[in-house]
Amino acid sequence: MTDAPNAESPRADASPRVSRRTLLGGALAGAAAATAGAVLVGYDSERHGTAPFAPVFTGEGLVTNEYAFRHPHTAGVRRSTDWVVTSGSLFAARGAGWTGAPDTGFTGADSAAATDSAVFRLVSRRRDFGPVSVTTWVRLKPPVTTPGSPSQDWDGGHLWLRYRSPEELYALSFRRRDGAVVIKRKVPAHDARAVEGGDYVTLAEARHTFAYDSWHKITASAVNQFGSVQLELTIDDRTVLRADDRTPGSLVLPGGVGIRADNTELTFRRFRATPPTS
Repeated sequence: MTDAPNAESPRADASPRVSRRTLLGGALAGAAAATAGAVLVGYDSERHGTAPFAPVFTGEGLVTNEYAFRHPHTAGVRRSTDWVVTSGSLFAARGAGWTGAPDTGFTGADSAAATDSAVFRLVSRRRDFGPVSVTTWVRLKPPVTTPGSPSQDWDGGHLWLRYRSPEELYALSFRRRDGAVVIKRKVPAHDARAVEGGDYVTLAEARHTFAYDSWHKITASAVNQFGSVQLELTIDDRTVLRADDRTPGSLVLPGGVGIRADNTELTFRRFRATPPTS
């Protein structure tokens, strides 16, 4: 582990209530993705410059939450100029972003009764990240369970790249309950009855763990190469996983960046998305 930022994770109390939503998993029907990839390979994202994205957290307390995502025009909601939270709550705490203590429940406008961060989904408002390298420092508590969020192998922390919608994205899992690091692709589901409309396929998987309750540096990148997308995950300046997605479909196009956490309290700081260095 490398030197950590000087920050401590805060605490919060919240009470669990409702059920957990669909989590990482599923099978991919790859034929449609391959067809889409053949249509879109002419797009050259390397020619599209991307301004750095380095949001800062000032003050203390709620930044935004899922209620603001669903009811953006309701009086009293907290909206962020940088972030959208589609599930859970994002707080500012000592210059860092924080999920709050993971629970399930109705957040309301202020996340006072519940954070609903047992399933936490955070994505940038910007969706212009083509070739990109995302670096952030993270601190995770050991995974928990709630009445609405049973234990799953994938519980932990994940970075999102090329987020085009909840149905189209790359997920790079950097700390899971089962000790795996995984790179997955998600595309729209062929089954219209799918809860979130998306199927996952695992592109690469390995074993790698790090200590909970301490700071670690995570870097994830996506770069186009002649119609494929090269993905890489680095932890504490060590590359732990690579994948080459040869049938990316529309994921050759730019998208958002973000963080997902399942059944864990996660704090992050120094989040920065930039074009990857050559």
